[in-house]
Amino acid sequence: MIQVSSLTYYPIKACRGFDINSSLIQRMGLEHDRRMMVVTPEGEFLTQREYPKLALITPALTDGVVTLSAPEWEAVTFPVLKTGETIPVDVWRSKGVQAVDQGEAAAQWLSTWIGDPVRLVHIAGGFKRKLNPDYAVNADDHTGFADGYPILIASEESLQDLNSRLDSKVPMNRFRPNIVVKGCEPFAEDTWKRIKIGGVELAIVKPCARCVVTTIDKETLVQSKEPLKTLNTFRKQARAEQGRSVGGAMFGQNVIPLNEGRIEAGMSVQVVE
Repeated sequence: MIQVSSLTYYPIKACRGFDINSSLIQRMGLEHDRRMMVVTPEGEFLTQREYPKLALITPALTDGVVTLSAPEWEAVTFPVLKTGETIPVDVWRSKGVQAVDQGEAAAQWLSTWIGDPVRLVHIAGGFKRKLNPDYAVNADDHTGFADGYPILIASEESLQDLNSRLDSKVPMNRFRPNIVVKGCEPFAEDTWKRIKIGGVELAIVKPCARCVVTTIDKETLVQSKEPLKTLNTFRKQARAEQGRSVGGAMFGQNVIPLNEGRIEAGMSVQVVE
């Protein structure tokens, strides 16, 4: 039986995530997931590629208040602002996404930690960042500040298969999925089109091409060639054999929620299609 083994949401894009026992699944993804993002003063988003120190920031979200902390660094607390004056920000190909600045305390803390002037923003309430129409299921499918899709899913068995090929094993946090499942064959998620968890139906729409962020140790920030080097040896080939475009080393699948509802760790996963 396939089950949900863990759920993780990331309050701020590129920063640390939190494992949770249950989550409300919204059309935009897991509740609170990647609704906030660090940007330059000009509104361009930051990633761990250029700023690996983002991986050490822990954003704790409680009752609408965020506390930012980092190793041996004084924390800062501020309320989340979802409405008010908006500014345009860019994330990948999405230009002019409307966002609300989170104020000077957050900006100063982040700027000092990162070493460059930055701002923290929250996607504006009611704004819909539409998905790539080539993969969207419904015209109004949307996400927050995730790279491209509301949810990322991966299986424990896929990670085990990858780790069996590596000299040093890597944890699942290298891939930053929202939903991790267990009880299936390695990379079985590649073959799924629709799944159902409780009352929530999810469309599996696109494999996730991995980048150098997976090569950064999230605790030490040490960067190596793995696991990307090994993924490139067998996951590109796997996609080509299925007659699909390659586009990178694949690990995990991008997911679009078709409705809303609550899911919990331990729930069974039904492969509908």
